[in-house]
Amino acid sequence: MAWYDEAVFYHIYPLGLCGAEKQNSYSAVKHRLNEIECWIEHIEKIGCNALYIGPLFESVGHGYETTDYKKLDSRLGTNDDLKAFVRRCHGKGIKVIFDGVFNHTGRDFFAFKDIKLSRENSRYKDWYCNVNFWGNNEYNDGFSYDNWGGYNLLAKLNQRNDEVKNYICDVIRFWVSEFDVDGIRLDAADVLDFDFMKALRNTANQVKPDFWLMGEVIHGDYIRWVNEDTLHSVTNYHLHKALYSGHNDHNYFEIAHTVKRLYDMGNGKMLLYNFTDNHDVERIYTKLNNKAHFAPVHILEYTLPGIPSIYYGSEFGIEGRKERGSDDSLRPHLNLNDYKDSYDINPCTKLISALGRIRQNTKALSYGDYSQLLLTNRQYAFSRSYNGESVIIAVNNDDSDYVMTLPCSDCSEYIGLLTGKKVSVSNRSICVNIAANSGDIFVPSEKAENSFNVIIQEKEEKTAQVECAVENISENIIEAEAAFEEKPSENAIPKEINEVENLKTATESITSAAIDEAFEKGRIAGLQEAILAIMERNGYVTDQMRRDVYNQTHIPSLITWVKSFR
Repeated sequence: MAWYDEAVFYHIYPLGLCGAEKQNSYSAVKHRLNEIECWIEHIEKIGCNALYIGPLFESVGHGYETTDYKKLDSRLGTNDDLKAFVRRCHGKGIKVIFDGVFNHTGRDFFAFKDIKLSRENSRYKDWYCNVNFWGNNEYNDGFSYDNWGGYNLLAKLNQRNDEVKNYICDVIRFWVSEFDVDGIRLDAADVLDFDFMKALRNTANQVKPDFWLMGEVIHGDYIRWVNEDTLHSVTNYHLHKALYSGHNDHNYFEIAHTVKRLYDMGNGKMLLYNFTDNHDVERIYTKLNNKAHFAPVHILEYTLPGIPSIYYGSEFGIEGRKERGSDDSLRPHLNLNDYKDSYDINPCTKLISALGRIRQNTKALSYGDYSQLLLTNRQYAFSRSYNGESVIIAVNNDDSDYVMTLPCSDCSEYIGLLTGKKVSVSNRSICVNIAANSGDIFVPSEKAENSFNVIIQEKEEKTAQVECAVENISENIIEAEAAFEEKPSENAIPKEINEVENLKTATESITSAAIDEAFEKGRIAGLQEAILAIMERNGYVTDQMRRDVYNQTHIPSLITWVKSFR
């Protein structure tokens, strides 16, 4: 077992998150990496124990046209800044992997600059593919060369050249000795030479125990890359596509077929890097036709075979769409202070945090066998089993609840880790009601670890206390309304505040600082929070539903709204 077998990744595109300039002037150093250290605590708080961050090293623009592999991009800081950043991550138990852009370099890389200067006499002319001094390009270099993706900004390295191979292996050794990095994500791994990747794997095996190599691969049979000779893992673009289109089309058959095909391809041993979005594709919240599908999509990502990953900002449910061929909106500058209340009031953040804790404390989700239990267009259930630990996952993409009868292990009771629901076992099966556009993760109660009980207890307390609060406000709201109608300027306001304070007291142990502040602001904010508490008890609350509540500020309308739930 290695650290990456149980990893839950957070993915940061640093030039975007830090708000760096789009073009590098190679002038004064900006210590922006130090400014995002607050995100380390956030990463830990939402249940992630690994960070993929990159590109990091000196480059011309977006980071993938490397100028210097051994120097942190001056728009982010210095090498000492990066060493300190990794050290602080490790102090929180967070592993760190860098982006390794080894297929190509930028035109300001020392070897390419020497070719421009010395032409045929350059000792580096064979470091790049098909350098032709009889050709030319849009930069009027007086020679042509192979590139990546049709962009001459990205000059393709000749990976069959021993000097190139040795140089890149030395870069890996430098990153480990200088920054103590734990692994590398290989950019454009689907076009890397396989012998070159074998050399990288050999170096990885030498530099550090459990040093991880993960490659960016989009199409093809992943087993070609994921094996003992080349890479430990690759990006799971097959599942990425299935997760959003399977929900948009109400087609769980697509997801289940993709999972089975990949699982069988690696005989259940191929560990893929699962994601719903990243710095190259549109945000999952943007791609989903029904925003409520955010919940079942991520329940699947965290429970299906593979390593889950969250791209920075997506845990807040932010949007991101490619615009005019640019990826800039996918790589935004974010201020964590703008989302400080999200842990308590944002359903997306609360879900991701819960899934992170569950994943880290459920061995079966990292190592367990996969077995499909139920499949329709709109419902899907499967189990993950490991060392006698059996976990059942059920999701529902329909707008109505759905009751499932699922086979299970021989025990007396299961508990839903996301809802706190307890279900009895009868004839080696459980009958569970899965809420609309939602899902749950069921474990046998007698096998639940203490970490499970913490999650379950929070859910049970919240459900019981919110129900009590709803009853209190429902019983007394009529009196508040009558007082308002009789003397709205004198009597109604104090009584309304008293009723809201009842709700505040009843939910005191589970409400957030943000809700406490809302109560202090007066009767309007209090009624709004009362409504949201009732809505959350009844099911998933979308951002739009939340905005509708906050946009309503008329007291009689808010009172009528509360009464309508009875």
